[in-house]
Amino acid sequence: MTLSINWVNFSPISSLIGGVLIGLAVVLLVLFKGRIAGISGILGALMQFNNTPKDHYLWRILFIVGLLLSGVLYRLALPLPKLQINNSVQSLVLAGLLVGFGTRMGSGCTSGHGICGLGRLSIRSFIATLSFMLAGFFGCYLFLHIL
Repeated sequence: MTLSINWVNFSPISSLIGGVLIGLAVVLLVLFKGRIAGISGILGALMQFNNTPKDHYLWRILFIVGLLLSGVLYRLALPLPKLQINNSVQSLVLAGLLVGFGTRMGSGCTSGHGICGLGRLSIRSFIATLSFMLAGFFGCYLFLHIL
């Protein structure tokens, strides 16, 4: 299995627009709510009914709904890319559980540390992002070239 960028369909303009929109959303959430746009923290707080202030539920729900609706809206405008999954359901469930465990262990997800934490010049987020990236590089090398 090889992974490669389809350079014919790659659009740096749409990638730039997407990055700007993510940055704008992060800045607006910090400015208006004083909160960091880490998906695991937003979703995790929704699941902790007794520990989350009541005025935090609406914006968290709207944030998650917005994430889900973005795919639907994209599909209305353009066809979704073809997706082929060659793994079993069990391996996908195991991968999801490992990601969830790593998110809790790392006190946040890649979006929280990589986008928001690095933007705030957080040393903890820098170390976490460096760890994510090194583990990803090592994992890809291991599974694509050795195993």
